[in-house]
Amino acid sequence: MEWIIAGVAVVAVVIAILVTRRVVLDNYKKNVESKIGTAEERAREIIDDALKTAEAKKREALLEAKEENLKAKNELERETRERRNELQRYEKRVTSKEETLDRKMESLEKKEARISQKEAELDKLRSEEDKLHEQQVLELEKISGLTSEQAKDYLLKTVEDDVKHDTAILVKELENKAKEEADKKAKEIVVTAIQRCAADHVAESTISVVQLPNDEMKGRIIGREGRNIRTLETMTGVDLIIDDTPEAVILSGFDPIRREIARIALEKLIVDGRIHPARIEEMVEKAKKEVEATIREEGEAACLEANVHGVHPDLVKLLGRMKYRTSYGQNALKHSIEVSQLAGLLAGEIGVDQRMARRAGLLHDIGKSIDHEVEGSHVQIGSELCRKYKEHPIVINSVESHHGDVEPTSLISCLVQAADAISAARPGARRETLETYTNRLKQLEDITNGFKGVDKSFAIQAGREVRVMVVPEQISDDDMVLLARDISKEIEQQMEYPGQIKVNLIRESRVTDYAK
Repeated sequence: MEWIIAGVAVVAVVIAILVTRRVVLDNYKKNVESKIGTAEERAREIIDDALKTAEAKKREALLEAKEENLKAKNELERETRERRNELQRYEKRVTSKEETLDRKMESLEKKEARISQKEAELDKLRSEEDKLHEQQVLELEKISGLTSEQAKDYLLKTVEDDVKHDTAILVKELENKAKEEADKKAKEIVVTAIQRCAADHVAESTISVVQLPNDEMKGRIIGREGRNIRTLETMTGVDLIIDDTPEAVILSGFDPIRREIARIALEKLIVDGRIHPARIEEMVEKAKKEVEATIREEGEAACLEANVHGVHPDLVKLLGRMKYRTSYGQNALKHSIEVSQLAGLLAGEIGVDQRMARRAGLLHDIGKSIDHEVEGSHVQIGSELCRKYKEHPIVINSVESHHGDVEPTSLISCLVQAADAISAARPGARRETLETYTNRLKQLEDITNGFKGVDKSFAIQAGREVRVMVVPEQISDDDMVLLARDISKEIEQQMEYPGQIKVNLIRESRVTDYAK
């Protein structure tokens, strides 16, 4: 009985659960349908609002486009009107010019017609003149007994002789006058500068000689299998010549600074006595430092001696390197100091800036300090160095123009040129090789022998003078003046030489007769 009651209770619970579930589902469905309906209505409202907004935006965009189109149209019409007005103005100008050109063409045509008429009249007059001239020539030939060609030759010969004589006299007078006016003042300035300046010069070459205490030292310098001499040559870049010369070793090299380093290092090694590769390297390094210190001291001493201040330290070092540089046996640093002093004295004589002249003279050959290491002439290298270290434009121009590569732009540049020539041309300042000397004399004689009417020529006074013997039958006294000038010009163009060369022309006429 109990299980029946329990079964009834379970059935009742199940039925209650089903009824409750049905009721809950119906309520949920109603709520969902209500929400869906509300959402659809809201969506329709949003869509309607969006369509209305889009329509309004569309209308605004169309209005703005129409306004922009209208503005562009108005602007285009305005520009079109302006262009049309401008074209009308151009057309008026062109029309006016065409009318002016038409008038000018008419005037030119009239002038051409008049010119043609006058040319015809002129041709007629010329033909009549030619006939009269021919008649006059015939009459003159009959009267003089000479043909027209003979008379012309005689007249030209007479005029040529007169003109040549007058030209020779004029050239001689002008030369004498110029010499009288210029020589006196030039000599005063040059002599004053020279007598106040003196400098000693040492003839240097590409070799240095190191004295040895005994000949046994040569073997120690060479070392076992030549290792010492190879090390020294490699470290210094200088060739060592060990020959039969007693108690001496020759150092050969074109770089004087390297040669000096090698000389100092070798002398230190000889004094020390310990000669082996490691010691050689140590001594070479010490010698390099010693030479660098000497270079700096020499540059500073040169600036003090030339009374030039404020030079860049790198330029001072380059000046010191010139102590080991020579030109024709003349020490480059001493030459620069001398040019600086001469330029300063010349500047004082003519009243220009002496300090700038001394500075330009001291730096005029600065390019020679590194011309072995850099491509280009010492003039180009020097001007680049001066520009690099911000030197004055006058100094730069003096460096560029002291050999005539560039035209001088100031009096100081001309003074540096003169001082350079004075220093180089001073007797004993420079020495030349025998080959250069003989070639210059031969070239001088060849130039003078190349002129017509020259019989012989002789270069004398170490090439400072040339004597020219002329053929008297071909060269007159008047011709000699012009010939001497032509020879001088030719020598100036073809040769390079310090100072000046005197050209002497000699014409000798001899008449021989016998008394019987």
